[in-house]
Amino acid sequence: MTADEPAYQAVRRAGVLRVSRPGTEWLSSGWNGGRWQSEAAYNISVPDGWGRQELGAYVASRLERAGFQEGASPGRDGRSDANQQQRQPGPALLTGVDMADARGAHCGPVTAYATAGISNPAALPMDPAGGSLPPTDAQTSETDDTATTIGTVNVIVGTTRALESGALANLLAVAVEAKTATLLAETGFPGTTTDAVIVGHDPAGDSDEFTGSATRVGAATRACVREAVQSSLRVHYEGDEYALPASVADAAYGVSTDVEATVFEPPGADAQDVDPVPSQNAEIGHDGQD
Repeated sequence: MTADEPAYQAVRRAGVLRVSRPGTEWLSSGWNGGRWQSEAAYNISVPDGWGRQELGAYVASRLERAGFQEGASPGRDGRSDANQQQRQPGPALLTGVDMADARGAHCGPVTAYATAGISNPAALPMDPAGGSLPPTDAQTSETDDTATTIGTVNVIVGTTRALESGALANLLAVAVEAKTATLLAETGFPGTTTDAVIVGHDPAGDSDEFTGSATRVGAATRACVREAVQSSLRVHYEGDEYALPASVADAAYGVSTDVEATVFEPPGADAQDVDPVPSQNAEIGHDGQD
């Protein structure tokens, strides 16, 4: 691998994007998410008209069809589960966007891949008109089930650094923030109803305790996610096949969170009633001796 090649390699085959690096630990916000220890993460394009079904069997069949079931994986959360390894070798995301529209970007210790479609935008008005919460999943209609197949912005991020547990979780938040900022700038929407992100790190790499926006890993992640999402969006909408919706009303499956939450002040002492910062003398004793 040269300096110009991404540290997390990817290949597209049979509607599946495989992003890989040996020994990676992943954290996924998608279906069957959480922590995984596996060589690869996957982004799977589902066909038009695809509806809700047993996802484990579906994902396994798609990966097998694409030839990506080779080799055993330690499995989800590091558990050695032979049945799970056979069914799903790593975390996977689903989207209605064709993998021909997948794009990647790399910067410093980070690589990111994205697919982006906005036919099911999720708007968040800052001055909500008022409304109600959506029904629970058990009450969701057949039409709502198909929303997964029409849009979705999926992002897979990997870093060559070894991250502390909290730093890996924070990296997912940084990636989501970058995705949201990019979508707002490009589309006017903060996301879709089905967005998901996977982040990964190399436990054998140099260690990082923090991944905020001012860190090397955090800044590189923001740049990679921005470029990958922008590029995927532009190629997805560059022809006449798809049209970027101008509003939720114009979208096939858009939603707007118009319900307004009740604001309250947490009980307890006044905000100004805080413990003073101890002085240096107070820390080592009144006479200045240890």
